[in-house]
Amino acid sequence: MFAGIPERIHERLCHYRNSGKSLFATSSFQAHSIPLLHILSEFDRDIPVYFLDTGFHFPETRIFRDRICEQLKLNLLVVESPVPKIAQRDEHSAFLFTSDPDRCCYLNKVLPMEPILMQHDVWISGVRRDQTRQRKGLKSEEKGIHDTLRYHPLLDWTAKMIWEYRQAFNLPEHPLEAKGYLSIGCVPCTRNFHEQQDERVGRWAGMSKEECGIHTEFSKK
Repeated sequence: MFAGIPERIHERLCHYRNSGKSLFATSSFQAHSIPLLHILSEFDRDIPVYFLDTGFHFPETRIFRDRICEQLKLNLLVVESPVPKIAQRDEHSAFLFTSDPDRCCYLNKVLPMEPILMQHDVWISGVRRDQTRQRKGLKSEEKGIHDTLRYHPLLDWTAKMIWEYRQAFNLPEHPLEAKGYLSIGCVPCTRNFHEQQDERVGRWAGMSKEECGIHTEFSKK
């Protein structure tokens, strides 16, 4: 069922490259991240793949990240917030994820992302329409800030297609997926749900928050 899909993505990437564009990708290294990373590795393993390390990730995510990068020979670049953790506390000395998760996401995801956008032309992202309300309105190509172009090659994929692609190419799943973590972010803001219908229901559970900000702050509307 995936015949021709990687090739069409490669053609689009070739178009960007032949136009003199600088390409980069971001990944959270979840199980659903693997198909796009596999497709990119078949195109050009030198494309930078940025991992925004918040300092609060599950140890399993870091182990899985390193395993995937070794297996696919990816050009991994780990980026951290310029704001030290000692400055990421509220007036009660608690980490901001306890009182102001939007601010925490801004410091650890949005802020370190901005200089990356200023260095490249095309941002390759594996977001899908079925993940959040904000992503339903996305297009496969969108203008972003700093004259970047956002490219979403898997926008119309479903969780079932992600699973089928992994099976077709014998790609591993995140070790926490078997424990009910279908969408995995930072430890304080991620819960597991074994019989969930929405794969992101475990993110910021009990809150209206659905996004960390990098897929909303950097859109040019």
